[in-house]
Amino acid sequence: MKNLDLGSIFYIFLLQFILKSLYIKKVVFMAFVVTESCIKCKYTDCVEVCPVDCFYEGPDFLVIHPDECIDCALCEPECPIDAIYSEDELPSDQIEFIEINARLSDVYENITQAKEPLPTAEEYKDIKNKKELIDF
Repeated sequence: MKNLDLGSIFYIFLLQFILKSLYIKKVVFMAFVVTESCIKCKYTDCVEVCPVDCFYEGPDFLVIHPDECIDCALCEPECPIDAIYSEDELPSDQIEFIEINARLSDVYENITQAKEPLPTAEEYKDIKNKKELIDF
């Protein structure tokens, strides 16, 4: 969100206010899910665009809190390694990450600003079957 004009900044804050108001009223949304591709990479481009700050950061990857996500879909295209999916579009081999995101979002710290990816990101970005690398 670099080089935004005042109109764009106002629009983002207005959108955040509206979306948070809907969340407070308990409007039900389908959550997005961070999948296995994020493990040992932790690109945080997605965090910058989230209007409700529902990302949580662990040592090895990010998760989305399912009760806070409002299904706005802003995060999905921002992920450079395609690690984020809508819950209803998850690949079948990633379904368990619905529960992993829910469980770890209650343990990990909230993250609201982008950071540098992990030093291992380039090495791990194309590796499959990384679930065993998560420290539960």
